[in-house]
Amino acid sequence: MQLTLVRHGEASPAVNGNDMQRPLTARGHQQAEQTGHFLKDVIQPEVFIVSPLLRAQETLEHIKAHFQGIPVLICDKIKPDDNAKDAIEWLSKLPYESIAVVCHMNVVAHIAEQLTHESFNPFALAEARIYDQAVIANGLSTQNNRFTPTI
Repeated sequence: MQLTLVRHGEASPAVNGNDMQRPLTARGHQQAEQTGHFLKDVIQPEVFIVSPLLRAQETLEHIKAHFQGIPVLICDKIKPDDNAKDAIEWLSKLPYESIAVVCHMNVVAHIAEQLTHESFNPFALAEARIYDQAVIANGLSTQNNRFTPTI
């Protein structure tokens, strides 16, 4: 089973404290496009999972442009301050062998930390990490590839 974790690209600051609707900056769009271009040759997702926040959804649009007909599920458990344990439990119940997730720091790095039992390692903007595992569960994943945009 393959799990791809992606952090969103650079986003604009919150306006009036509204974190939900922060769009990507021009640089964030470029970062997301670079990540999508890399992923098109290395993964074959059966489903995309995305946070309900705008910056994650805009990042996914750049990635999804390289994958036709792949369904998208919005997950309310992968927002910035969500508990990685709850996210892993939700992801583990999905009936897919190849899943790509687009979400946020800190939850994405905490998911990776728990899946691999390695030290907390923050994700760069629009960074993608690809993991292999028999099932999605604590300590069973091995990172086999990663990409960080150069912009």
